[in-house]
Amino acid sequence: MSTVGEVKRIQTVVIGAGQAGLSVGYHLKQRGLPFVILEGNARVGDTWRKRWDSLRLFTAARFDGLAGLPFPAPPHSFPTKDEMADYLESYVRHFELPVETGVTVDRLTRQGSTYHVSAGDRQYEADQVVVAMATFQKPTVPAFAPELSPEIVHLHSSDYRNPQQLRDGAVLIVGAGNSGSEIAMELSRAGHQIWVSGRDVGHAPFRMDTFIGRHLLAPFLLRVVFHRILTTSTPMGRRRRPNGLVHTAPLIRVRPQELAAAGVTRVPKVVGVRNGLPLLENGQTLGVANIVWCTGFDPGFWWIDVPVFGATGEPVHERGVVTSEPGLYFVGLHYLHAMSSTMIHGVSRDAAHIVSAIEAAVSRVPSTPRPNMGATIAAIAEARRAGV
Repeated sequence: MSTVGEVKRIQTVVIGAGQAGLSVGYHLKQRGLPFVILEGNARVGDTWRKRWDSLRLFTAARFDGLAGLPFPAPPHSFPTKDEMADYLESYVRHFELPVETGVTVDRLTRQGSTYHVSAGDRQYEADQVVVAMATFQKPTVPAFAPELSPEIVHLHSSDYRNPQQLRDGAVLIVGAGNSGSEIAMELSRAGHQIWVSGRDVGHAPFRMDTFIGRHLLAPFLLRVVFHRILTTSTPMGRRRRPNGLVHTAPLIRVRPQELAAAGVTRVPKVVGVRNGLPLLENGQTLGVANIVWCTGFDPGFWWIDVPVFGATGEPVHERGVVTSEPGLYFVGLHYLHAMSSTMIHGVSRDAAHIVSAIEAAVSRVPSTPRPNMGATIAAIAEARRAGV
């Protein structure tokens, strides 16, 4: 472990110990390459533990294991977020991966061929750096949110845990994607009047939890469509990728008719605040007691002080390899190579590809030749005989 004031030199630094970072670690260890994984949370898996209490994975356990270690649950069950967190922690123990927790990276720079990773008082130098973090790092809320009445409880979905956090009364959910819809259903069951603002994102054409969904449709969708067809290697995947980067995924578990049956009311877009209340684009204000912002995240890559970002703010890469900055890689980004790139069952393939690139880069670096001790001794002896 690196100590205060010490600069730790390591061949590869992996930033993030979620499913992406641990997958990279697994493949690095399999190939005998030295590395360290840095994790900002106190425990591996805390990113999952901090999500709302009732959250379950959208994919069955048979798809939720990382390389080398199946998920320890019935194959057709849907694990809880805490079960997923504990699995990631057990993955580190099982493969003895070198993870340093409580280490939040605050700057990444490059000087020559060496990357400098700063994490508070800890400093690391590396030839290869893998940023193994999804683009869900910094919660975003509208700029007008501070203008809301102090009597309204409002929080981002990343801070939502359960209905007990909210006041009695109506709730406005801003954002109609999967998080917003699942939280809306939970709060409706808790007795709140619910309004949802946001565009219709569509929904999956089948239910994951039915017999046909579990045994036929889900495997086909996850393993074939998302993993093989919708990739940057296929014409269809390349056409779909720009859309996939900016549009919210369709609803997986909750159906629109279920929201309607639960009494959830759709309202127009929230555009501002009037007299302390949320203002809709039709001029109406809503007298709500609570607001849950399901308005997404900023990638949070402000700490990367290396010119790798394009006009859209996304890292410019080829399947995770930053060709303009040799030795820098990304894993875990949405549609990095395929629709499955941010999914647990898909991240290992991306990680293996990156580690292959790292292995090739390492092998190209010329090693310092070791002195031929036998020849050196012979030369010294010859010099002595010659009287030199």
